Amino acid sequence: MRSVLIAFVLVALASCSLDITPKDDDDFTGEQFYATPGAYKQLLAKIYGGLAVTGQKGPDGESDLGSGAGTVNEGFSQYLRGYWQLQELTTDEAIIAWGESDNPTIKDLNFNTWNADNVFLEAFFARVFYQVSLSNEFLRETTDAKLDSRGVSGTLRDEVKRYRAEVRFLRALSYYHGIDIFGKLPFGTDADALGTPPKMQTREFVFNYILSELDAIEVDMAAPKANEYGRADKAALWMLKAKLLLNSSVYTGVDKSADALTVVNSIIGSGYSIAQIPYANLFKADNNTNGAQDEVIFPIAFDGVNTKTWGGMTYLLHGSTDAVSAPLVGIDFGWQGFRVRKEFADIAGTSDARIMYVPGDASPASISDYAKFEQGKKLIKFSNKTSTGANGKDQTFPDTDFPLFRMADAYLMYAELAVVNGKGSLATALTYVNDLRQRAGVGLVTLSDLTPQFILNERAKELYWEGHRRQDLIRFNKYLSGYNWQWKGGSQSGSDLSPNRLIFPIPNKELNANTNLSQNPGY
Repeated sequence: MRSVLIAFVLVALASCSLDITPKDDDDFTGEQFYATPGAYKQLLAKIYGGLAVTGQKGPDGESDLGSGAGTVNEGFSQYLRGYWQLQELTTDEAIIAWGESDNPTIKDLNFNTWNADNVFLEAFFARVFYQVSLSNEFLRETTDAKLDSRGVSGTLRDEVKRYRAEVRFLRALSYYHGIDIFGKLPFGTDADALGTPPKMQTREFVFNYILSELDAIEVDMAAPKANEYGRADKAALWMLKAKLLLNSSVYTGVDKSADALTVVNSIIGSGYSIAQIPYANLFKADNNTNGAQDEVIFPIAFDGVNTKTWGGMTYLLHGSTDAVSAPLVGIDFGWQGFRVRKEFADIAGTSDARIMYVPGDASPASISDYAKFEQGKKLIKFSNKTSTGANGKDQTFPDTDFPLFRMADAYLMYAELAVVNGKGSLATALTYVNDLRQRAGVGLVTLSDLTPQFILNERAKELYWEGHRRQDLIRFNKYLSGYNWQWKGGSQSGSDLSPNRLIFPIPNKELNANTNLSQNPGY
């Protein structure tokens, strides 16, 4: 899939209307585009690529979201960067040193003091609905009637059927990210007439829609490990379904842990496995070929030549490094941005090989000034070096793929369901936890160690910086109160948060553009 991730597309977005229309500077019509048999896969690649890149010209210059006054910075708006910042900077796993002059409203993520004019919320909201809009257009253009009118038959017809299932999966993925971040959402599908302003739907409505979509498309998804690398298969679908069901109590108030266990067991039996490679190799520049692909169920694929962006892995690697650590991970310079907070460092300790501190770093764990990168422990989890020690193809733009879903999470979801929800076998949960600890070279534990707090801590140590922490803390009832970290709520010692902080506001920019939308409580 890497070879086709950069594909041209004939559409531009008005995110507030979930509407896409031909770009004025294209001298071909939609029908001319689809007359080419390869067009369907090109647009499929564009939708996958929307998780990684930001426009038609890498690393910037022709943003998918348009240009001009009022348009968010293209690098800020990259999909993974936006999702990661909202899930990590708002927790103990990361705090960023950047000031307001170049990154307006970024400190409000550090302090949990965001409002409806936050630039990074605007950017991620736009990205979610850009993905939804592209998906809707693909589905409108691949109905049986459309394919019949173009004489599409045979192998290509079968391929397009698979593509449609994958596009519906990608749309479901973005809607899942949307309800996790924003709660209720504007909602539209390919069944809506083009140009119809979407109406606001509840979190529960969209949750149920996603589940129904996943059930409907499962039969048409590729079997586990049978699709091209970087494309979704049934195991990716099960991962998305399991994440929804595990968080159902948060999203809908209804416990669906028994259903979650069934799906998690399907994932564990899918043929993916815990890769028997050093933990660090899961996050290196060759993690598409070094054995990590046995474990990574769905990656966001990056390539230093073909997927250049100032977001994504470029941001995660440069943002976490300085002049000392950048060469260690195969990049040319560091942006001196984020590091972990004291409380995460306390959980991680110093003897767990999964916690990859910068060698020789003597920075204090405590952060008295968030704007000083020198304060707070620095980690080098992601690397643009291969498992053999070579640098990636480009030292500015990494080759490293981001593991959006991997088997270790499924193992820990099983353990959580057994320990916290009373579903499944505690003995099996122990085996799964110890499998991960054994790979990391960490001491094994016993049944008496399996408490809810232990599971939450294990998730932190195994999955840190992979975009899970905020969701985990909310699910374990540790986000608002009961656990504080430095600068939570804006004070150095940390403070409890009000209930409205469990979700983010709908951006004012979107409310002003569509009167069908309404704000979340407390904003």
